[in-house]
Amino acid sequence: MHTVSERLERLPFSRFHFKLLFIGGLGLAFEALDAGIIAFILPSLRAQWHLTGGQAGWIASSTYVGFLVGALLSGLMGDRFGRKVVMMWALVLFCVATFANAFATNFHEFYMLRMIAGVGMGAEGAIVAPYLAEFVSSRYRGRFTGALAGFFSFGFVLSALLGYLIVPTSDDGWRYLMAIAALPVVFLLWMRRALMESPRWLEEMGRFDEAARICDAIEVQVEKATGQPLPEPERAPNRATPASPDERGSFFGRLALLFKPHYLTTTIVVWVFWIAVIFCYYAFLVWIPSLLVTKGFAITKSFSFTILIYLAQIPGYYSAAYLNDKIGRKYTILVYMLASCLAALGLAFASGDAHIVLYSMLLSFGMNGVVAGQYTYTAEIYPTSIRATGMGTASALARIGSIASPTIVGAAYPVLGFGGVFVLITTVLFIGGLGILFFGKNTQGITLEGINE
Repeated sequence: MHTVSERLERLPFSRFHFKLLFIGGLGLAFEALDAGIIAFILPSLRAQWHLTGGQAGWIASSTYVGFLVGALLSGLMGDRFGRKVVMMWALVLFCVATFANAFATNFHEFYMLRMIAGVGMGAEGAIVAPYLAEFVSSRYRGRFTGALAGFFSFGFVLSALLGYLIVPTSDDGWRYLMAIAALPVVFLLWMRRALMESPRWLEEMGRFDEAARICDAIEVQVEKATGQPLPEPERAPNRATPASPDERGSFFGRLALLFKPHYLTTTIVVWVFWIAVIFCYYAFLVWIPSLLVTKGFAITKSFSFTILIYLAQIPGYYSAAYLNDKIGRKYTILVYMLASCLAALGLAFASGDAHIVLYSMLLSFGMNGVVAGQYTYTAEIYPTSIRATGMGTASALARIGSIASPTIVGAAYPVLGFGGVFVLITTVLFIGGLGILFFGKNTQGITLEGINE
């Protein structure tokens, strides 16, 4: 009897995988759309509800608070109850709360609904990568998961376009935008009904018959798409075995498993890495435009600047997705971190609008390339029994970086100055990169079951 891994490893990339990538990626695109539109909605809310600076800040951070809760819970629940059910309910929560947000009448209602929507978004973002990675062969898992992360870029580009086109149309433009962000998710929920539970997770839980039926269904779809019979599975040196009761642990006991000696180094490296990357990512998104304006570069207030920055994300994600399987996740991350550091230092000494645009696009390109490698690496570095928990806790802790970043950079600017802020960003990135360089595992071309052997 062949294991799930042995059966999936010999599958060629087919229409089944493209469909899986598209349906999973749309969820991330809608998540990015909802995260991006707050920048365009907030000015209208401040004017209509006469918000103080503090209240505006609370609204801006409400999503990240929800992200933290959602990512942590989805990881734990995904390993306990299955990937698909968590992914579906995360979308429902996100959709309902975002649509209800369009009808908020005051700061308190908007904040609470925004935070609830953030729980759904955080849960979706943390569960979809481990889920999809468990369906694909090690030969193209890096490209597949990196390409999945690339859907974030389409959501951010769409948020900029809709924000500029819809919000200014009327006083209720922000309400229309919130409704638009929620409604496509209903269609996505309908599409996701056809998705299957992860057969790797079912096998890990000892549900062999269900796992075998899903593998049978996948093989039928792949053979139909390729028009050729599949080769016989080859026996793998690292065969999957069901998780023991100790490995499964209790609902919250899975968190303790991350700190067992076998996984402790991995956990520390991944957490430091995620916090560093997300800290710098949001320092760039939140503060750099404002800092550049203080130096007299008005171009950072323009729509063209925003669009160029968002568009640079696309080649960043997809070039990194390609390199994930060519040079490995570890070295892909380091290459794009180097590009990001050089771009940040370039911005520190930029002397004109052309340089600002060029270095900002390079920084956007580099940071999102790092995220593509980071997303892929984290979704595969833990065994199936705690894969979602590992991804969820890393994503949740990363929100510490997104929440703290605006405050720390704002406090550092009067002390360190313009150039000092970019040196700070570069230093934080460098620290995150050192952990990956010295302690990161090489997962290129290795089955998910073999990575932790």
